[in-house]
Amino acid sequence: MPATAQTARQDRPAGERILSTAHDLFYRDGIRATGIDRVIKEAGVTKVTFYRYFPSKNDLIRAFLLHRHERWMAWFSDALQRHGADIGALVPALGEWLRDPGYRGCAFINSVSELGRTVPEVADIARRHKRDMVTAIAALLPPSRHRTRDAQALGMVVDGAIVQAQFADTPDDALAALRTSVSLLTR
Repeated sequence: MPATAQTARQDRPAGERILSTAHDLFYRDGIRATGIDRVIKEAGVTKVTFYRYFPSKNDLIRAFLLHRHERWMAWFSDALQRHGADIGALVPALGEWLRDPGYRGCAFINSVSELGRTVPEVADIARRHKRDMVTAIAALLPPSRHRTRDAQALGMVVDGAIVQAQFADTPDDALAALRTSVSLLTR
């Protein structure tokens, strides 16, 4: 991390530093690959301070996912607005994220894949995230009796594009497939 980002992080309260550090490490390197000691060290806190805020790694994982949900949904809503606030905004909005140099897929898909049923709350938070994403997509569609069904279908296509972009050299094919799906479902 650049020195300026490290300095800015150190100026924040300990709980925020821990969560911010965990967010960056969990998203970039994975939850299982990131130990508590690494979070403590990079957040610049003591073990006592860490455990005062997060009594267990599972508590930190839940906080990370809730924080990620709030951040991602705020970004998604803003990006959809910037790109026209209709269904045509979906592909360019997602293109911003999929092309970001720090892109590492969906934190919720990755977390469920990593942790499976070992932390049941992870799947609960992921389901809520996906429901909220589908609700945002539904708001882009014109009113119809199939609006919810079409939004759910597009949510599945978005998830597929997210996964494809994660392992492809570029997100271009994923975005093209998403564009085609949007076109087919909104005819």
